Amino acid sequence: MRFSFIDDHREQWPVSVQCRVLQVSRSGFYAWCRREPSLTAVRRAGLTERIREVHQASRRTYGSPRVHAELVAQGSRCNRKTVARCMREAGIQAKSHRKFRITTTDSNHAHPVAENIVDRDFQPAGKNQTWVADITYVTTNEGWLYLAAVEDLFTRQIVGWSMSDKIDSRLVLLR
Repeated sequence: MRFSFIDDHREQWPVSVQCRVLQVSRSGFYAWCRREPSLTAVRRAGLTERIREVHQASRRTYGSPRVHAELVAQGSRCNRKTVARCMREAGIQAKSHRKFRITTTDSNHAHPVAENIVDRDFQPAGKNQTWVADITYVTTNEGWLYLAAVEDLFTRQIVGWSMSDKIDSRLVLLR
């Protein structure tokens, strides 16, 4: 740990000063530099490479449990916690997709609120007496499509509608 710190900061401070401050010998540091990596370090580097391959093949969506399961399925003998540690040390992590939740209502405004004249009476006596409106959205290959519709409650028919790629006041204005 100390030797790797010294190696990482060679450009900032002289090795002799770092060795004196960290109370290690210079000869020990230089011996550490020449030393071959341990068998465990070599194995872990190979495991990290296989982890990168599995992670890339999953389009970077697999976390350590799935990466571990895939490595075991491929015939690698490894521990789930070791896989998690290797992923953490190599900076490999799964992309998390938060479900997109669209908001169609902005209640935080100073505009006047329309009065509720329907008062939950959804059985009008005749045509064109009660109309209701709503806005919904549809996902398409080109993005979101917003649809505003007006329905006559007596006939249950759509009497008007409008579509737009933006949800703004122009969507619901009469033209």
